[in-house]
Amino acid sequence: MRILIIEDEPKTADYLHQGLTESGYVVDKASTGVDGLYLVSQHNYTAVILDVNLPEMDGWHVLENIRRHGSTRVMMLTARGRLADKIKGLDLGADDYMVKPFEFPELLARLRSLLRRTEQVQTPVVLRVADLELDTGRHRAFRGRQRIELTTKEFALLHLLMRRSGEVLSRTQIISLVWDMNFDCDTNVVEVSIRRLRAKIDDPFNDKLIHTLRGVGYVLEPRT
Repeated sequence: MRILIIEDEPKTADYLHQGLTESGYVVDKASTGVDGLYLVSQHNYTAVILDVNLPEMDGWHVLENIRRHGSTRVMMLTARGRLADKIKGLDLGADDYMVKPFEFPELLARLRSLLRRTEQVQTPVVLRVADLELDTGRHRAFRGRQRIELTTKEFALLHLLMRRSGEVLSRTQIISLVWDMNFDCDTNVVEVSIRRLRAKIDDPFNDKLIHTLRGVGYVLEPRT
């Protein structure tokens, strides 16, 4: 699940980024309203954590623009704690409104509540490529009748490869879509994760599904 933090205070943004990343989310950051709105237009975020007092475009206008073009869950996180501000945020379409200073466990619980609401209105998707099956609703993977146990990141990586089966994805694309845009692109995390994923879904079977195009990237597809 991909979360966007739109927050101009660096310490708060870093604190949120670290906590949410450690909780298993893919997290992007933006420090201005304009940058945040641009990222919302470029990525499919599960939720946005949005400050009000932002440079270039304030959080009210960012929220209005998000609501005009989509239904992404939005949590306002701001020092503006007056009743009038809370009412304004909720009336503009915020799904939750939290006042700074805040306790991270409460923010995390509220975020989980928002995401549960999103899951209730979405139909779980089952992806199939050859005899490989990924059930996103139950978070399960099978190769034929054999259950494949995956870590959170392995599941996210396999979901990406299956969702875009037949399309070659570069390591930079994979890092930005499975980890986050702030991740160190010089790391070998993609190669290591692909190797571990292959060990689970390819190595025990005759037909290989994950293929490497040297110097280009990786693709998941059946080949005869």
